Parts: sequence; C-alpha cells; structure tokens
Amino acid sequence: MASLKIPTLKTPSHSLSSKLSLRSAFSANFPNSARFSRSQQQRGRVLIITSAASSSSSNKPTVLVAEKLGEAGLTLLKEFADVDCSYNLSPEELRSKISLCDALIVRSGTKVNRAVFESSGGRLKVVGRAGVGIDNVDLAAATEYGCLVVNAPTANTVAAAEHGIALLAAMARNVAQADASIKSGKWQRNKYVGVSLVGKTLAVLGFGKVGSEVARRAKGLGMHVIAHDPYAPAERARAIGVELVSFDEAIGAADFISMHMPLTPATSKMLNNETFAKMKKGVRIVNVARGGVVDEEALVRALDAGIVAQAALDVFSEEPPKQDNKLVQHEMVTVTPHLGASTMEAQEGVAIEIAEAVVGALKGELAATAVNAPMVPAEVLLELKPYVILAEKLGRLAVQLVAGGSGVKTVKVSYASSRPDLDTRLLRAMITKGIIEPISDVYVNLVNADYTAKQRGLRITEEHIHLDGSHEIPLEFIKVQIADVKSKFASATSKSGEIKVEGRVKDGIPHLTKVGSFRVDVSLEGSIILCRQVDQPGMIGKVGSILGEENVNVSFMSVGRVAPRKHAVMAIGVDDQPRKESLKRIGEVPAIEESVFLKL
Repeated sequence: MASLKIPTLKTPSHSLSSKLSLRSAFSANFPNSARFSRSQQQRGRVLIITSAASSSSSNKPTVLVAEKLGEAGLTLLKEFADVDCSYNLSPEELRSKISLCDALIVRSGTKVNRAVFESSGGRLKVVGRAGVGIDNVDLAAATEYGCLVVNAPTANTVAAAEHGIALLAAMARNVAQADASIKSGKWQRNKYVGVSLVGKTLAVLGFGKVGSEVARRAKGLGMHVIAHDPYAPAERARAIGVELVSFDEAIGAADFISMHMPLTPATSKMLNNETFAKMKKGVRIVNVARGGVVDEEALVRALDAGIVAQAALDVFSEEPPKQDNKLVQHEMVTVTPHLGASTMEAQEGVAIEIAEAVVGALKGELAATAVNAPMVPAEVLLELKPYVILAEKLGRLAVQLVAGGSGVKTVKVSYASSRPDLDTRLLRAMITKGIIEPISDVYVNLVNADYTAKQRGLRITEEHIHLDGSHEIPLEFIKVQIADVKSKFASATSKSGEIKVEGRVKDGIPHLTKVGSFRVDVSLEGSIILCRQVDQPGMIGKVGSILGEENVNVSFMSVGRVAPRKHAVMAIGVDDQPRKESLKRIGEVPAIEESVFLKL
C-alpha cells in the first residue's frame, strides 16, 4: 500500500530541517494574504491561502474576468486585486492567460475545463461562476487541482423566477407570435387564442430557490402547483401550499411544466421520448434552467405530434443555438437568449455576490457558496474557527514528530464533544492539511483534502467521544494519533506505540494539552521546543538562559510530569527559530534526555 513518506532529515534529532515548507493555510500566491499575525490567530481566523511569490509587482492577486460583470462587482474586486477584464477569449487565449491569474470569474459562456486547470500551473485558486449553474466548470478537475469553485446562487433567484412566469404567461397567450404577426402587418385575433392559467396544474421540476419562487408566483395566479424534487423538504413545500409528488405523477398530472434543476448526469435529457409519452396531450413546457435537461430533438417530435402544445425556452443545449435550429424556429416555441438573470438589479446583485465570494476566498475566508467543498453552514464556520486552527496545528505537530523515513499510513482523530451531531468535515480537512503539507510540496485545502489523502495512501479515521454536559462548547478536545511509525521524540508515543498529541481551545486560543502520556499546557503560537528531562530544580532557568543568550524570545514555558523528581516534559514556546547550535546546547544539558524543535 502506498503511504505518505517522511523525508529523512540530515539534522540532529532535536532539530527539524528548515527546508521543510510549512505553508500557511490553504493555497494561493499572495504573501500578504498568506501570513497571519498573532492577533489574527487569537481571533481564530481561518486562512485558506498559502504563500508563494506573486508575479504581480503590487503583490496583489490577479483576477481574470472573462465575461461581462456589473460595475459594482468590478469595483469590489479592484479594491483588493489587479483585475483583468478580457471578454470573448478563445479556449487557447484563456489557457495562455490563466497561468498569470489567481482567480477567474465567468458566466455560462466560458468553459473552464481540465485543460484550463492544467494550464494554470497550480496558481488558479478560485473560479467564480457569476450565476447559479456550474455545468461549464469541470468540478472534478478543480477539486483535483485544489481550486475552490464558488457561485452566486441567490442574487438572481427572483429575476429567474420572474422570467419563468413571464414565459409561462407569454406562451399561454401567444404574446411573442402575436407581436411578430402584427408587426408584419397582419391582424390575426382568431389565430392567437390562448389558454387561461387559473385552475391549471403547474408541475415545478426542481424545488430549490428558483423553483419555489416560481411556485409562489404561480399560486398567486390561481394555479394548482405540484412539485418534484428528491431533496426538497416536504415542510417547505407545504408552507407555500405545494404538494411534493413523484416524477411520474408530476409530469402525468401537469398542464404546464416548469424546469428548475441543475444539469447533472442524473438530469441530462430528463425530458425525452419516454417521458413525453407519459404527459397529458397538450402540455406546455417552460425551461429557464439548463438546455441539456431537455432532449431538444425529442421535444421537436413531441411538438409536431401535438403531445406538447407549446414550449417557452430561455436555455439551449448549445448557446447560442444555430440559426437553422428546428426547435428555435418552431412556430409553437417562444424563445429568449438566456435572459433569466438579465435584470439590472440581478446583474448588479450577481456581480456583488460573486465578487464578495471570490475576494473572501482569496483572503482566506471559507465561502458559504463553495460548490466543490463540503457545504459548512456559516454559523458552524464562525463557531469552529479556533478549533480549525487547533486541528491544523495538531496535524503539523504530529507529523513533525515522525522520524525520517517512516511512512504515514494511518491517522486516527478523536473529537470529544457533548454534541452528537458535530460537523467535523472542516476539522478533518485541516488535520489532513497539517499532516501533508510539511512533508510534501502539495498544498491542501478544504476542496482537495480527502482526494489528496487518498492519492497518498493516507487513511484518516475519526472517532467521536461523547461527553455529558452542556452543548455550549462544540469541542472539549481533539486528539491526533499516528500509528505504525517511529517517533523522533520518544515521549510523544503512547503506551500502545502511537504518536499522540492532544489539544483544546482555551479563551479562543488553541492549546497543546498532551504529548504522549505527558500533560502540558502550551499556547500554539510561534514554535515549540519539547524536552524530556529528569524533573529537578533549575531546568527552566538553564534552558531559558541558553535561549536568552541567543536573543530568542520565550513566550511561555510549561512542564508536565508523571511525579515529582521523576520524568517530565517541558514545552517551551519561542517566537523565533533558534539556531541549530542553540538547540544542540539545549540537548546537551545533562538532565535533558531528548529534545525536538517543532515549527508551527
């Protein structure tokens, strides 16, 4: 089995090679964003940016805006980043530009495929989709390359719903056809007799944000609304007077069908020859979702056969559609050029929403609209901030205690909490990050943590230790254990042989509280020197004097012992990395049996 290899270090056992790259949080190329101060750590801020040199002379990240974006969004972006607005790029032009960009913003017309991520050379860290659908972005490739994908799912909800209702009414009353007729000099009142909406059954397929808003408006028009969505809660549907039914029930009972689902393998060509055959004759269909959810050739056949009386379409499998597209040219079809989000208010709202999400991600904040990362609610993010920092630092500590040449295969993480439903996905990702980054050249973030661990043969298991007590504090402690490895600091191993570190959050600050079987109390700031010693007077003074002579500032000291005058572990927090000579002198103090320097 593959394993995560620990490099053999040609340094004394008490020192860690300075060549190890300890990247600060997730990943991008801006040193200004990557480093955080002690005060930021104390606030528990989660950074998802790693430091590397940016090619921008201003050290600002570069954001490529590949499709038109509202001015309000551009203004927000320009306050933080260098913004390159280059519209209508060919695939080749996009690939040539992307290696100079830290973020990319697109609408639905730009294909962000694997070749784009490969061409970025690892620099691209955020793709922002100004809108809801993300079928033009290769999410698997984005995840593999550690690139966060965010969208703007809320700003255009009302606009898309209103457009759906507009198409519904225009189709029912033949507005587009009658308009074209009268402008050609004709007066054909009898030809364009429509149908009423009142009392008709509307089936909403996809009962998310847009679908539910369409349902609300349709109810106001006097329609009977049913819906199908395997993921929608029945309570939310009932709250607005909508009945959730099966797919076959929905399409079989509907006089009108309105499509509001994303394009996925499961929804591709959802309306096809087979499903059209199950519908009422004379059904009318509205699609403001994605063109690919309807088999367009099958829809033409259904229109010609009279199974579908009319269709109103804002989206197409190929955009723009070809001029001779039979569906577009069909007399019983009303079409618009993907205008669902095209209101002045929605355009500005989407621009602001996506700009805020992209800037937030580049700053290191976890976006609530991330689509290829675990969806962690905003309130959970806020509450877990200090524990996220604790998780990463425990991972970093544990892996630095592994002796060079050992292969890390199995990691066990224990969470002690009184909450039975504790969401640990973010914590697991940060532990993975802390373990992998110090011993490899890969960056790890919430997006690619599980993928990266699997690729390196690293198996992370989780244990939830249920505690009685108040649910006010999300976690009492986190424990990280690495099995089947040798330790460069023997005192860090438990009786069963695993390297074990444990920590908790105190007053918002992450603390190391246990190393092996020794209890300590160490604020996880700066770096740490661990010493196992014979417990005797004067040890703190001797080590402190050595560091003082080297002008290394000591921020704290803590001693954990098994019993007076027996063995103890001294943990020393330092603001600066001591010279190897200083660490060697500490290791040569007669009562000190072993020592190790750990960089956080």
